[in-house]
Amino acid sequence: MSLHPTLQPYADAWTHSVDAISEMVQSLVDGEWNRRTPCPGWSVRDIVSHVIGMDCEMLGDPRPIHALPRDLFHVTTEHQRYMEMQVDVRRHHTAPEMTAELEYTVIRRNRQLRNESRDPGATMRGPLGTEITLEKAYRMRAFDVWVHEQDLRTALGRPGNLDSPGAYVVRDVLLEALPRVVAKNAGAPRSSAVVFDVHGPVEFLRTVRVDIQGRGTLETAPALGPAAALTLDWETYVRLACGRVTPESVADRVKTEGDQDLASAILRHFCVTP
Repeated sequence: MSLHPTLQPYADAWTHSVDAISEMVQSLVDGEWNRRTPCPGWSVRDIVSHVIGMDCEMLGDPRPIHALPRDLFHVTTEHQRYMEMQVDVRRHHTAPEMTAELEYTVIRRNRQLRNESRDPGATMRGPLGTEITLEKAYRMRAFDVWVHEQDLRTALGRPGNLDSPGAYVVRDVLLEALPRVVAKNAGAPRSSAVVFDVHGPVEFLRTVRVDIQGRGTLETAPALGPAAALTLDWETYVRLACGRVTPESVADRVKTEGDQDLASAILRHFCVTP
């Protein structure tokens, strides 16, 4: 039985990224598991724990019964508390325990994908008990695993896969958030346009137009005389949008034109991940 065509690209992207993660961590020595990653508050071990935990939830496994310590200063919201549970419960696991559980979880998830017969519109339990469609769940797993693959690559000094299948899932998810970033969060003027020119392994040119009611829409056509224009590379775009860097730390990699106050406001609100 094959996956529904709508789900297949997300399954392929997840498989590509999780296999890359498995390969990267297989030979790590103990000290490397504790390396800090760009993901706030998380080490290499923590990210692998998160990947394991979220895929266990996709499998329908019960969540661990575990009390979080009170001194986790990077945990400030209910969403973060939810995500931290699967991480903290594995913080004292050894390297062999981590790699063995990751391998076993991937085997189980691959079996689940081979036998998946549900419609993309079917609902399942999502984070914090929400009901989400199967399509959204698959899409967000592909997004999450690719972003964390990049976190691990940065921490371990092993760059790569910036244009793998997961990168294009991430591109599409992040682009969907742009109109809100520009029109609502950054407060772009009504009847204006902002252009984003992204180059590198994944390239695109997009315009966010803000109408007279202040609503933003995404277009592929470039705007003439935009209120502001931002030019940056793909890796920087991802790291800003996922909260891995601050605008100040990558100022030399972002070129802005036009209304500088608006461009600065957009960059301040560029992070769209919880």
